[in-house]
Amino acid sequence: MKMSLVLYFLGFLVAPSAAYVLGRCTVAKKLREGGLNYFEGYSLENWVCLAYFESKFNPTAVYENSPGGYTGFGLFQIRNDAWCDHGKNLCHMSCSEALNPNLKKTIECVKIIVKGKEGMGAWPNWSRNCQLSDTLGRWLDGCKM
Repeated sequence: MKMSLVLYFLGFLVAPSAAYVLGRCTVAKKLREGGLNYFEGYSLENWVCLAYFESKFNPTAVYENSPGGYTGFGLFQIRNDAWCDHGKNLCHMSCSEALNPNLKKTIECVKIIVKGKEGMGAWPNWSRNCQLSDTLGRWLDGCKM
């Protein structure tokens, strides 16, 4: 019994601390405050949906796409081959800046991305999961904005 309690409490000490997941409503509020509601015609619900399918609301997420040869950074998985310092750097920022939970640089960058010819279609996850969804409103359900 003592040993199981010790192991139980040790589990809290060795839990990974790198994951920093924001709540859905927190994400919605930060994106609205950053000016993304109806930016380039895309509703806040679209942005929250995209954030979920790109990173599960984890602003510190880093995912390597080996077949594509790029790495995605942050809440919106900003690609290093075009948007941040390892590639063309079209957002004029370091990829590590996309990992800041305050989302300031991330929001600045996605505004540049969405102004491109593909709009939110620049993110295949948006096209697959959010674009034609008839349940986008659920992304803001219960959020006090």
